[in-house]
Amino acid sequence: MIGSVRLRHVLHPNPPRLVTVIIAGALILVGLSATVFPLDFVNAALDVVQGYLGTDIEVTTEIAWLFLFAGDALLVAGSLLPGI
Repeated sequence: MIGSVRLRHVLHPNPPRLVTVIIAGALILVGLSATVFPLDFVNAALDVVQGYLGTDIEVTTEIAWLFLFAGDALLVAGSLLPGI
């Protein structure tokens, strides 16, 4: 009887908001810069942001892998959950 029953709970992915894409892209760029290959403009941007905020946080390899995961998870959440 599956053919005659209409499924109501189907995922309807939507495009994520632009701010979600920008934040996820920044997380992925920082993650790639600290793990796979260093990007000079990412390191310079991190220095500017840390100087503006007054922090001195070192991005280690473990934090970079978390940034990569968080960026991907944010894109998935932004496409499946409305308003993110």
